Amino acid sequence: MTVGTSGSTGSDGTGADGDPPASPGDGGGRRSLRERLNHWDVRYSPYLYIAPFFVIFAIVGLFPLLYTSYVSLFDWSLVAEDPVFIGLDNYVALMGDARFWQAMVNTISIFILSTAPQLAMALLFAVLLDAHLRARTIFRVGLLLPYVASLVALGIIFGNLFNHDYGLINGVLGLFGIDPINWHANRFASHVAIASMVNWRWTGYNALIILAAMQAIPRDLYEAATVDGAGRWRRFISVTLPMLRPTMFFVVITATVGGLQIFTEPKLFAQVPGSNNGGSTGQFQTVTLYMYQQGFENFDLGYASATAWVLFLVIVIFALINFWLTRRISSTEDSR
Repeated sequence: MTVGTSGSTGSDGTGADGDPPASPGDGGGRRSLRERLNHWDVRYSPYLYIAPFFVIFAIVGLFPLLYTSYVSLFDWSLVAEDPVFIGLDNYVALMGDARFWQAMVNTISIFILSTAPQLAMALLFAVLLDAHLRARTIFRVGLLLPYVASLVALGIIFGNLFNHDYGLINGVLGLFGIDPINWHANRFASHVAIASMVNWRWTGYNALIILAAMQAIPRDLYEAATVDGAGRWRRFISVTLPMLRPTMFFVVITATVGGLQIFTEPKLFAQVPGSNNGGSTGQFQTVTLYMYQQGFENFDLGYASATAWVLFLVIVIFALINFWLTRRISSTEDSR
């Protein structure tokens, strides 16, 4: 009995190496054109399907990133004729720049004040909307309205709410005997005000993402947990949170990236329209505002590019820390 080396067929009808089997008529040797086309289709089509994303990412994402790193090595001014190569001097100058570190502290402060409450409230809203409520669609649309509202309108509204002289917030605080707060001049108070703008806009958006993942959890799991005697809180801890882990990773990472790149809210919060100073002493100037100021007010593109790269590294570090924390919390809940 002779066993051929080609054309051996697996249980699923394909060749031993996953390729289509050789047709009986070709003598176990060369494949026909149709079989070769089918082979190439199976092997290479998936790469062609996802290729548009990587091509677009290379053009609008990877190229600017690499080109920015190149520009950061030059004394590159918009008003000068030729850029001058200076190596890492921009980074060295940035490390000794007190204004940059002030902007970095402002950014991290606003990020912490906005992201943590935002995700907690988003999870709470998702749980409430997952319950049996009447007119749930109206509530869901209501959560999304702040996200689609105009940012300019948002800046005007919150600028008036936090106005020192006639703002509603100080008016309410006055009812409890609290002195008016100068929300624009006080550094921490300005961070709280800007964080409230961020939370108001993004909480509903994140809540709907979490709600969509929550409603995809099989109801059989909740029924089995109920039969085992688990209460509502135990079902949330032991069923809901572990099943939401991939979605929470996504929400945490996107919130981290967006929170550390905050630009529009502090720019609109400034009392001087169009100012990039972040207040009279830079008390709420973020890193992106500082980078924009260096690039398009001072025309120092090399310095602005170095600022962008340092911010990029900070975002990567924070994203990895948040990813690790979220994964550790979820793993702890799983082990209970």
